[in-house]
Amino acid sequence: MKAAILTELNKPLTVADIALPQQLSFGQVLVKIFYSGICGAQLNEIEGAKGPDKFLPHLLGHEASGVVEDIGPGVRTVVRGDHVVLHWRQGRGVQSETPIYDWQGRKVNAGWVTTFNEKAIVSENRVTVIPKDFDLRLAPLFGCAVTTAMGVINNDAQVKIGQSVVVFGVGGVGLNIVQAAGLVAANPIVAIDLVDEKLAMAKRFGATHTINAKNNQQIAEQIKAIVGAQGADVVIDTTGSGRVIESAYELTHADGRTILVGVPRKGDNISIYSLPLHFKKILKGSHGGSSDPSVDIPRYIALCKAGKMTLQGLVTDEFPLEKINQALDKVRSGQSGRVIIKM
Repeated sequence: MKAAILTELNKPLTVADIALPQQLSFGQVLVKIFYSGICGAQLNEIEGAKGPDKFLPHLLGHEASGVVEDIGPGVRTVVRGDHVVLHWRQGRGVQSETPIYDWQGRKVNAGWVTTFNEKAIVSENRVTVIPKDFDLRLAPLFGCAVTTAMGVINNDAQVKIGQSVVVFGVGGVGLNIVQAAGLVAANPIVAIDLVDEKLAMAKRFGATHTINAKNNQQIAEQIKAIVGAQGADVVIDTTGSGRVIESAYELTHADGRTILVGVPRKGDNISIYSLPLHFKKILKGSHGGSSDPSVDIPRYIALCKAGKMTLQGLVTDEFPLEKINQALDKVRSGQSGRVIIKM
């Protein structure tokens, strides 16, 4: 099968043929990948945002759709032929050992889930069955973008009806955060980005106000004019930028919550006045929205089928696996919603 391999940090991925292990271990599932999403987490891995990478060479990707081709011993939650979403958060089932692939005699490592490959051996608890009539092109969004965003609003921020929400960065995850805020009747919902086209998308997904931050020195004043001089009830950062995080914290009400979704680069530290944290103000990082894919994905699919939420328009760009590096550059440009790879 073909796969995109990270061989060296800060270098393009290598697309090559690699061999699958001869048999599945306990708790492993073999999935034929149809579509994979690209998340900022993969950019962080390629760029070594968290430091040295001791697992090179290895595979990447953590949200995808596919069909189960085979199951290993002990697997009970899926069967051959099931349509599934692959996700990085743990769901139901066994946590297996991680697979090792062969690349012309060289070992290629992989985690419990990888998706930049035509076929993937994944841990049972990283796949969730979906209805066979659900669009496999949109289904990868449930692997990270949608479940993270909904979890940020429901679990991390615990947004109440009528509370104000500000979202910095409306890419693939940010657009879904805007939509989730609308689903719980937040008001107002302010979307901030550098790209007018993405702000227009945010309007379609429920933003009541948008602000273009490019060359804009009046962002704080504009936000406070919308949410009130004391700041917003909830401010969410998806950019991972230290300076944006500082602004998000400053723009949060003394009784409010600042939620960090984007992961900062190592060394991009922040400086804040921490006294409000001793009272009611909350600053916290999100880990995938504390989502439970096995429970959440079926619920969100039901919402889509009921017409109460939509994934239409979230995918803005599609590339074949052979052009994975161009796809990654598109994500880096900040000009897109969700970018997907078609196998």
